[in-house]
Amino acid sequence: MGTDNLFFLENIEWFDHSGKELVHRIPETGSGEIKWGAQLTVRESQVGVLFYKGRACDAFPAGRHTLRTGNIPILNKILSIPWGMNSPLRAEVIFVNLKTFFNLRWGTQEPVAFKDRELGLVRLRAHGVFNIHVTQPVLFINSLVGTAGSFTTEDIEEYLRKVIVSRFNDHLGENLGTLFDLPGTYDSLSAGLRHRLQNDFSHFGLGLIDLFITSITPPADVQQAIDDRSRLNAVGNLDQLLKMKAAMAMEKAAQSGGEAGSGLGLGMGFMLPAMFAQGLAAQNGGPLPSSISRNTETLCPDCRIAVPIDAKFCPFCGHQQVIFDQCRSCGKNLPPNASFCPRCGHPAAEKPQARVCTRCGAENLADSVFCNQCGEKLS
Repeated sequence: MGTDNLFFLENIEWFDHSGKELVHRIPETGSGEIKWGAQLTVRESQVGVLFYKGRACDAFPAGRHTLRTGNIPILNKILSIPWGMNSPLRAEVIFVNLKTFFNLRWGTQEPVAFKDRELGLVRLRAHGVFNIHVTQPVLFINSLVGTAGSFTTEDIEEYLRKVIVSRFNDHLGENLGTLFDLPGTYDSLSAGLRHRLQNDFSHFGLGLIDLFITSITPPADVQQAIDDRSRLNAVGNLDQLLKMKAAMAMEKAAQSGGEAGSGLGLGMGFMLPAMFAQGLAAQNGGPLPSSISRNTETLCPDCRIAVPIDAKFCPFCGHQQVIFDQCRSCGKNLPPNASFCPRCGHPAAEKPQARVCTRCGAENLADSVFCNQCGEKLS
């Protein structure tokens, strides 16, 4: 039943049939005239947010809830005659899916620049997967969803990919000196990148549960240099080194052509070992504290102590649990209708400006450390 009927109260609920919807609004288009006494049913993996007269009024946890608006059945139509029988007391319910969305993909569409201390400027491609969930429904709606009737993982994946790639470039530049040290560092790079991105995701009401780097691919000539270095590291004495150099010379001769060279090259090819065993273990920065139940408790966004998931305020620090907006300068949680941040005085509506590289002119995220285009450290 619609939200503009004359007599009957609404019974509002939602099911995610696609498995990809983060947010779904009822009604899907425009707004409705949800009446006093309408019933809202919220599942365990959902939160229902009531928007009334253009503002977020409350976030409802799992259960059945009675909604209270100024739209009284029949009477509201009589009072709405001056507005063409359309009540000005508009209301809609936005459902937010709290489940974990798995196997979202990130990667570099174009190679990113990395300054290697031994190889110089190298352009790398990287790919991986990440898992997210919504932690602050109202903040997520206000910062990313807006007035969209439906919001899926496909709508957000591209933007999050750009954020991950930018932070990946910064993290690689600060924690990896040369690509020769890359094998065996995937776990630590993944964990460090995940920790670095958690603050970025929290600005949008999202939690980054896992992030994995599945591949970092340098150009072919750099890959060959890494292979050669791996061969040298496997050599234990001068005699073995000389034998290895002789074998490499035979390999080059085999690549020069001719039937004999082809046969020799084939034999050497079978003998060469694979250089990299990229077994990426699905480890991250650690699970949630054991004292936190995923179903009944959550972390206070201010003091980080476990509180009941349906609490309106933290019993330890008094912080409001439903976040409406955050300061883009210092990260302070802002109250509704705030014009300035109470901590740093930064205008609440002002968004961070992109950092422009002075060398190549490319735009980067506001707090990027290295340029994605040329690899130069941003000043």
